[in-house]
Amino acid sequence: MDNNLKVDQFKGVIFMILASLFFAINDSLVKFAVKDIQHDNALFQVIFIRGFITCFLILMLIIFSKKLDYKKLFYDKRSYIRAAFEVMAAFSFLISLILMPMADVYTLLNTAPLIITAAGAIMLKEKVGIRRWSAVIIGFVGVLFVVNPTDLKFGYIVILPLLTAIFLTLRDVVTRGYKKTSNSLEIIFITSLFVTVSFGAVSFFFPSYISYDSLIYIFVSSIALTLAYLFSVLTIIYAPLSLTSSTRYSVIIFGIIFGYIFFNEIPSINMIIGAIIISLSGLFVINRQKKLGKIN
Repeated sequence: MDNNLKVDQFKGVIFMILASLFFAINDSLVKFAVKDIQHDNALFQVIFIRGFITCFLILMLIIFSKKLDYKKLFYDKRSYIRAAFEVMAAFSFLISLILMPMADVYTLLNTAPLIITAAGAIMLKEKVGIRRWSAVIIGFVGVLFVVNPTDLKFGYIVILPLLTAIFLTLRDVVTRGYKKTSNSLEIIFITSLFVTVSFGAVSFFFPSYISYDSLIYIFVSSIALTLAYLFSVLTIIYAPLSLTSSTRYSVIIFGIIFGYIFFNEIPSINMIIGAIIISLSGLFVINRQKKLGKIN
């Protein structure tokens, strides 16, 4: 393998880990800001303010990169469809983030490869072998460990992270339709704008007082989210999905660490067992898809 290719692939893996880290930092600060306000409904206003700042920062990046194209930015119908799925994913994810431990949410969120495989077989009639089906079934056994239906500590809110995984799967299906020449930052900008407007509209029904301290948390979370988006784009540029997708599971580790530091969230034995089962199943599915040439 060419040394330059090895370096690029190493960069891609590092960028994916950094993206996961900054997404986790952003989520932690959002949750911390909402808890600081002491009203869960403040979530909508917090995300609206964060989104406004993030959109501005992303727009500055687009202008700085000299790739601003207003026509492509606002007239690509695919971007709006993708953004709609992102909005639904944002609502289900962020509500579950506020009401559940971070590690549990991230673990259930990482069932996406399993859901993609099952959906492809059932809805798109894709051929799925016995090994991948076994991994999917074992992965969903891991979901049962995390959810723990005999206890249901968090009630039916546990459905929300799974819904998020489904919405993100649909979003990724739409994303595949983009041309390779598409500007990733423009796609992210439209997505962020949709999420911001949606949460802003809902926040009118749940007004909250935002303190100066909370504004600082929100501002820092905006920077973290922008960096997460930027590293996500760099990941795609430097390395193939087949190489970097497995490192997305690092977000579970970050969720455990930040959940404990910020919110004293101690993962249960069920959650740890479930996370191991889901991660191993997901990694097996990703590896099989790579061997079969289903991901590049």
